[in-house]
Amino acid sequence: MTIAFQDERSWFNKKRFGLFIHWGIYALGGRHEQEQWRYNIPAAIYEKYAERFDPVKFDPAQWLDLCQECGMEYLVFTVKHHDGFCMWDTKETSYNIMNTPYQKDITAMLAEECHKRDFPLEFYYSCVDWHHPAYPNLGRHHEIETDPQHHDFPAYMEFLKAQIRELCTNYGKIHGIWWDMNVPEAVDPSVNAMIRELQPAAVINNRGYGPGDYSTPERQYHNDITPFASPVEACESINMHSWGYRKQNGFFSTRDLEEKIALYTALGGNFLLNAGPAPDGTIDPLSTRKLKAVGKWYNHVKSALRSTPCPMEFSDSRGLGAKGSYVCTGGGKELNIIMIKPPRGEELSLTGIETEPVEAVLLNTGEKLSFTLEKVPYALQQPPALRILEIPADELGNEVMAVSLRFAHDVIKPQVTELAAESSGILTKE
Repeated sequence: MTIAFQDERSWFNKKRFGLFIHWGIYALGGRHEQEQWRYNIPAAIYEKYAERFDPVKFDPAQWLDLCQECGMEYLVFTVKHHDGFCMWDTKETSYNIMNTPYQKDITAMLAEECHKRDFPLEFYYSCVDWHHPAYPNLGRHHEIETDPQHHDFPAYMEFLKAQIRELCTNYGKIHGIWWDMNVPEAVDPSVNAMIRELQPAAVINNRGYGPGDYSTPERQYHNDITPFASPVEACESINMHSWGYRKQNGFFSTRDLEEKIALYTALGGNFLLNAGPAPDGTIDPLSTRKLKAVGKWYNHVKSALRSTPCPMEFSDSRGLGAKGSYVCTGGGKELNIIMIKPPRGEELSLTGIETEPVEAVLLNTGEKLSFTLEKVPYALQQPPALRILEIPADELGNEVMAVSLRFAHDVIKPQVTELAAESSGILTKE
């Protein structure tokens, strides 16, 4: 059984790995996308970044080339972050990209390139707004305290709806609105209803003003190997300290990112990997290198990650496949074993499979592995174990490995958990 969104939203269940882009005038500071708040910079000083923002090397084709090289299949772009600066030609505020030295609609340029390639594009939009005077910045989580005399939340919501209408009207087909930081936890079903009316292909996350289509775990390890019971899209930045551009990068290890991507996608979820472009519009060489390193691995093992979640568990007398150290996907004649944690040895002994496969392939390299079905000395009272041999634990121990087993007959019966329909009612089982 598979789960799909109805109509045009079904793309979300097919394109499982995407690029998240945090980019705005904060790139000039080179510290953090929330620099204004975290470093307590007065608005009058921070907003001068707009007077210098001139990303003359921005080329959306280069971004999309990188996405596709890394195996990514959709893109989420921050059109407005918490600072309130808008990366499109909005008529609702002058605090936008057209009033910078650049004077070009970056969002339009990106959307045009995405349309050329039929590459799904979503827009990230922050509910919090540190610039708009009507927004009730009361000093709550991710808010800057401002003069309450100017607070007018109904007026701000009218501003927000007008901007969302622009984004859903002026840039052709879009594939989602990615809300963030609804601090007041306001509920306004009309916002999502408008999005669904204007953009039938758009998916909507759960951080906005009404029920969303999917949950969004952020910077989290997932400690369960049970397939997800509802749609999930996890996200992580390649940078340990920010989502926006940093002059002094501190990247997560490639393996750390691989573990998160492997676990979430193998259990049926999507994954967004984030990078912050530099002030000139390029994704800097170090960030590019990190994305390509992850992408090279992903392209090798993605057939296993994107296969049907298969909640099989094996006993292993030597602890080489201890619960939580691997996840399985596949069904019928195929079983993929994804080793989330580094293997303890050069063999994977699995008790619970009573048939020898036709072949075992290490997807990371494409090489065929030897195997045998026999009882092992430390578990002679147990059924025979399928021993996958010659696993390159030393050579590839710093990489999440995936082994694909192919059988002559159907032997795997995955008990896939049915995903629960969200309250939006747009999910269907097929």
